[in-house]
Amino acid sequence: MLHKKRIDLGIIVPLLVFLILSLLTIHSASTYISKELGNLALKQLVWYSVGSLLVFLLIKIKNDYLYRNIWYLYGACNLLLLFLLAFAPDINNSKCWFVIPGIGSFQPSEFMKIILILTLSVMVHNFKIKYSSPTIKEEFIFLIKTLVVVAIPSILTFLEPDTGVVIIYLIIYVSILFLSGIRARWFVLAFLLISLLAGSTLGLYFFKKDLFINLFGNDLFYRLDRIFAWKSGSGLQLENAMAAIGSAGLFGHGFNKTPIYFPESGTDFIFAVFASNFGFIGAVALISLIAYFDLKVLSLSKRKIVDTDRYALFGILGMLVFQQVQNIGMTIGIFPITGITLPFISYGGSSLLSYMIIVGIILNISLEKPHHYKYK
Repeated sequence: MLHKKRIDLGIIVPLLVFLILSLLTIHSASTYISKELGNLALKQLVWYSVGSLLVFLLIKIKNDYLYRNIWYLYGACNLLLLFLLAFAPDINNSKCWFVIPGIGSFQPSEFMKIILILTLSVMVHNFKIKYSSPTIKEEFIFLIKTLVVVAIPSILTFLEPDTGVVIIYLIIYVSILFLSGIRARWFVLAFLLISLLAGSTLGLYFFKKDLFINLFGNDLFYRLDRIFAWKSGSGLQLENAMAAIGSAGLFGHGFNKTPIYFPESGTDFIFAVFASNFGFIGAVALISLIAYFDLKVLSLSKRKIVDTDRYALFGILGMLVFQQVQNIGMTIGIFPITGITLPFISYGGSSLLSYMIIVGIILNISLEKPHHYKYK
């Protein structure tokens, strides 16, 4: 049941500011975006409106409905990822989107992020109910099950290819497991195994390129090549984005006065557009607003809520913080370019709708009374 209290304005007010800043920045970015794409700021407003309806719907049906039906949602989204590989058009050498005539594109992996958060939250919740003091064997079996759940969409998404989203899946997984209370030795073991695997792979990439290509193919080699290219600071996209930010000064060049072209200005590199328009002061204000929103979500996890909701909040936080840090970091040249967007600010129908679903889940957690339930 719902408390007799109002929607949390600490979530709604930052969201409204995100909306305004997103529309202004996308409009400014449109200077260098093909006119064939139409009015992206207007489209973003439409997606925000549709997202608001989704938030309203989620508040009506509540999170319990999602938890109880999560395995159906998980199966359906994996089928969509599989259909992408089989039937989706090839766009920029990727099969990440279904194209819906007259509407736009639909990216299932954006929604899989949310589904994974909820699925893992339910799995951990049920495991903790079943085993109050699990043995090492019981934890190991549980971890294998969760790994399989994460591995299926990760493999399908990696084949699209969309490495950035796969990384987000793993961040979600680690964030939720970290809160689950499992033994620390599993994290240590995972770190050692990942380090060994990554070290061996990178060793082949740097010192045995021909063998690397024979084992893993040109596609993975190209992706790693692109990631490590950031270290030199080379590339039109990064160089121009950094020039736009660096020349902005304290107060920026002014609204709608992005001084230089760089690709993906309305999506991946939208922070560069914002910083170039509004300068250092504007950039700090935006980052402060993002931090406030994240801390507000974190504060909800400290309330008396059911464990399923707490796990979901940590998965959401892990995903949001990683995307925010990675997007801004790659824009200013301190992280590799991975094609990860800035939540609530970057243009994108699927991504924005997925974030609005998250807002609905967060608002439900802020409104619902604690209860106990085992989700099957």
